[in-house]
Amino acid sequence: MALWPVRLLQQLRLYHGLQRMGVFRVLPGIFGKMATLVNPHVPRQRPLPDFLPAKGRRRARVALFVGCVGEAMFRHIHWATLRVLQENGCDVLIPRGQGCCGAIHYHAGDGRGAKRLAEQNVRSFPVEDLDAVIVNHAGCGAMLKEYPQYWKDGDPQRYAEFSGKVRDICEFLDDLGMKIPENPLPLRVTYHDACHLAHAQKIRHQPRALLSKIPGLELVPLYESELCCGSAGSYNLLQDAMATRLVKRKVDRIVETGAQAVVTANAGCLLHIGREVRRRRLGLLLAHPLELLDWSYRGVTPPQPGFDVEYRP
Repeated sequence: MALWPVRLLQQLRLYHGLQRMGVFRVLPGIFGKMATLVNPHVPRQRPLPDFLPAKGRRRARVALFVGCVGEAMFRHIHWATLRVLQENGCDVLIPRGQGCCGAIHYHAGDGRGAKRLAEQNVRSFPVEDLDAVIVNHAGCGAMLKEYPQYWKDGDPQRYAEFSGKVRDICEFLDDLGMKIPENPLPLRVTYHDACHLAHAQKIRHQPRALLSKIPGLELVPLYESELCCGSAGSYNLLQDAMATRLVKRKVDRIVETGAQAVVTANAGCLLHIGREVRRRRLGLLLAHPLELLDWSYRGVTPPQPGFDVEYRP
């Protein structure tokens, strides 16, 4: 509901013009910064179902964690993730009752609020019947994996059983043995390591390994890939000067690669880098690794990056 005014302005093709004019700076507090972070308009996505069956022989039974920012702003990435999981022989549950992972609450010192959300999530997933709980945004994945470290009271065994099943989608597909996509994706791509994936979860080679299996895709190295882009949860809202220095440095390095697209596996990075890309009016496509895999499986032409138009198929 909070995004509705912004999405309306985007549909009317007014949003980015207003942003360039500095109109959002008149909004009080951090609201102006939040308004400029919103990703480009994505065509309306269908609500996620409760269950999707595997295609062909079933290889695993998993559940998808949808989160809050992921569901509100990146539902198209959830759909891409679901389709890729189906292609790889996975039955997928999307449990009702789950919510925010609690990371932003915990980082801000609201341990009680974070614990309430953690208990809600743990209750919502039937982990005893699952091979994995799949997460497609690094910040959420790191938090979910660390539940047992934060709360020792109550039922620590339940936290441990839940967190023990949590897998980042790139980690999971690499372990499973991904079905090789057949349709060429002629893109020159560079990959940015989200801090919560590379540093917190120690997942570095798996996303690159999956991307390297897409026919026609050229993956070029990014200098200082593991350096933070400046998003860092709510850091880009609370420590604007340092966050801006970091993202400018990050985008400078991305431009040096000559890539047509930058790929990263975290909502905060996509939003923060995206804002700087739009500010410079660069012709760069931002995407999640699962979007590229989904496009290749389906034979979909990659969308052209735009500033005032819908750009996702």
